[in-house]
Amino acid sequence: MADRSGIFAGDNPFDLARTWLAEAEASEPNDPNAIAMATVDENGLPNVRMVLLKEIEDAAFVFYTNYESKKAAELDANPQAAFVMHWKSLRRQIRVRGHVTREDGPQADAYYASRSLKSRLGAWASKQSQPLKSRAALVTEVAKITALKGTNPQRPPFWGGFRITPVEIEFWADGEFRLHDRFQWIRDENQWTTQRLSP
Repeated sequence: MADRSGIFAGDNPFDLARTWLAEAEASEPNDPNAIAMATVDENGLPNVRMVLLKEIEDAAFVFYTNYESKKAAELDANPQAAFVMHWKSLRRQIRVRGHVTREDGPQADAYYASRSLKSRLGAWASKQSQPLKSRAALVTEVAKITALKGTNPQRPPFWGGFRITPVEIEFWADGEFRLHDRFQWIRDENQWTTQRLSP
């Protein structure tokens, strides 16, 4: 194991990620749980977009989306992804690469139910990633869904989570004169090893 101390100390990368996220929640003005997530399309061309990370589990990272979106189609076709969390206020980032599976059971139901009513109705109304005639058309669809689904809509069958189980996690912190600190965690089966990387 690499010699780690200070903000890099610990024997569990998921605990460390949770600690860094908690610190970011106290300093980042907006969406400290935002991640830039990359997938590839059927031609191997990368796509990247911002999504909100909703859970750091004991062995994975979870976010939620519309299963009919472009990112979901790409993840279904090639269930691998990478993401980066960057916190400008802390001058830190976490990079993750791993394998992806769907989370569309009770855990997804519980998260959906925890969202605001408008967000739940919006999930029903939005045909994510599809062409949209106008914003007015979207607002009209939300109104129709509101009348149809009421105040306690169930989770749409086309909406749920994805779980990213990492094979590699890197913790990065800014250093003076661009001599940054980087520690890479690599998973081999259920064992993690770490190494320091050059900046």
